[in-house]
This record gives sequence, C-alpha cells and structure tokens, in this order.
Amino acid sequence: MDRRRFTSFLGASLLVADSFAAQPVKLHRIGYLGGTPPSAEPYLFEGFFQGLRELGYVEGENFLLEGRYYGDRIERLPALAAELVQLKVDVIVAGGPPAPEAAHRATRTIPIIMAYHPDPVGSGLVASLARPGGNVTGMSMLMPELVGKQLQLLKEAIPGMSRVAVLSNPTVPTNELLLKEAEAAARLMNVQLQVLDVRAPGDFDSAFSAMIKNRSHALIVLGSSIFFADRARIVALASENRLPSMYLLKQYVEAGGFMSYGASNRESMRRAATYVDKVLKGAKPGDLPIEQATKLELNINLKTAKALGLTIPQGLLQRADEVIQ
Repeated sequence: MDRRRFTSFLGASLLVADSFAAQPVKLHRIGYLGGTPPSAEPYLFEGFFQGLRELGYVEGENFLLEGRYYGDRIERLPALAAELVQLKVDVIVAGGPPAPEAAHRATRTIPIIMAYHPDPVGSGLVASLARPGGNVTGMSMLMPELVGKQLQLLKEAIPGMSRVAVLSNPTVPTNELLLKEAEAAARLMNVQLQVLDVRAPGDFDSAFSAMIKNRSHALIVLGSSIFFADRARIVALASENRLPSMYLLKQYVEAGGFMSYGASNRESMRRAATYVDKVLKGAKPGDLPIEQATKLELNINLKTAKALGLTIPQGLLQRADEVIQ
C-alpha cells in the first residue's frame, strides 16, 4: 500500500472509530413501584443495585431509576403505576403485593418484574410459574409451610407456649393460605391460635389489646406491605406488651423484633435484577420462568430475648444465620 493510499485508509478508519465513539450509551429507564424508597430500605435495595452492578448497570451511566412509593397510602398505587406508564419506562420492578397487581392493571405491554411476590399464580398475575405468559415474571416467595416452621421455632424458644396470636391482613390473598397452614401445624403442637385482622395501621392498638386480653404467649406476624412499612411500631408494641414475636423478614429483627424465619427479600431483589437485564436485552417476560426463592434464613435478636427474660437454647442459636447481640 503506497503512502497516499495508507493515509487515506487511516483517515477513514479514524472517522469510523470516531463515529462509534460518538454513539450515545443507551440509557434505560427502570421504573420501581413499591412501599418505601431506597433511602428508607438500604439493606433491601442494595441487593437490587448489587445485582444490576454485577450485570454491568451503573445508575446515571446506563440506567435511571424512576421510583414511585406509596408508603402507608395504598390508595395512591393506581395513580403511581399510571405515572410510570406515562413515563414510558422500559421495565417496571414491583415490590411485594399489592404493587405488582397495581402495575399489571396499569399496563399489559411494559414488562413487569416481581421482586418478591408470595403467590403470583393464585393472585392471577401469571398463568403458571413455568410459563407466566403476559407481561409479568420475576421472583416468587410462596412457602406456606414456613408458618409451621415458625411455630416450631417459637416452641423451642418458649417450651411452655400454648397460645399464639397471629397478625393477619385479610386484604392480602396469600394470608388465607398461610393461616390454613398455621392452623394445621398448631393442632399438631397443641397450640391455640388467635387470629387478629389488621387492614390498616389504625387497627394495631386494638389487635394488641386483644392479644393481651387473651394472654397470648407469643405472636406471629404474617406478610403484608402495611406490616413491613410499619414494622417499627409493631416491634415497639410487642416489646411494650412483652410478647416474643416471629416475623418473616430479617428487617423486623434488626428493628428490635425477637426472631425471623423466611426467605431473604434482599436476595430476591438481587435475583430480580437478572430479569431486568433479560427483558432489557429483548426477552419476553411471559417466556421467562418464575424463580422461587430458596435461601431461607433464621435471625435472632438476643438483646430482645434477654429483655423478655428468655434463655435461647444453644442449639437454636447455633442454627441461626445471624444473632444480634
């Protein structure tokens, strides 16, 4: 190649290189619909952001998070979901119920990733776990047998336990299934259950008054976004009334609750990021099988146990994933 041709070739190559360098990075808009923002739930959301980082996503560089959070005002959900649709986000990540349901009512075209739904099939969001169909997929945390295990763990910590209160939100469809499992396990253990319905934060005081009147020895709190958002208050009421309480999620124990046993919603959020990556790369949500959470964790707050006058058996402490001193 002569010098003139080489110079011409080099110049053309540089122009092509410059044109590629000038191509803007695709900025994906990820919508999030849930109860609380990342600033209020750093432990939970760090799982999601960790999952995205592992897949090469950096906030502000190749994605923006458009978050809409309803707090304890569930009635705002339809409007918040509609806002995300109007923004034409590329995908909507929805936390626990009723956020995925609200997103699904708002759109049947934008992909929806459930971060930790207890029963996507029973709620009508998907056709099946293997083949969801439609525009919804993600993570499921349906393990009704956990309630029986929670009762067993409480029985180990409180050998003389015979009356247990159960805090349930009847507006959450899966709670009915959990209650059936709890009642079956309670019969085997000769434990009497007192089911107390809480539909709104204003119902907590009367529910705890009923527990004390019934002289309950312990409390199990079922899954509900209202309960999770108001967990500090629930933990405080349990402490004031000296009720050892069992929860599904670690965050309750970090807030001062006695014990938790269940799937890690932080890990579920991390796994949800893989679904976001797949749909952003063109996969159809309806073709992506729903993954069931498998990582279970037992957490015990030893400080709370001591305040309640409980001595936790050494064998139970050794099985715990984390013991908060």
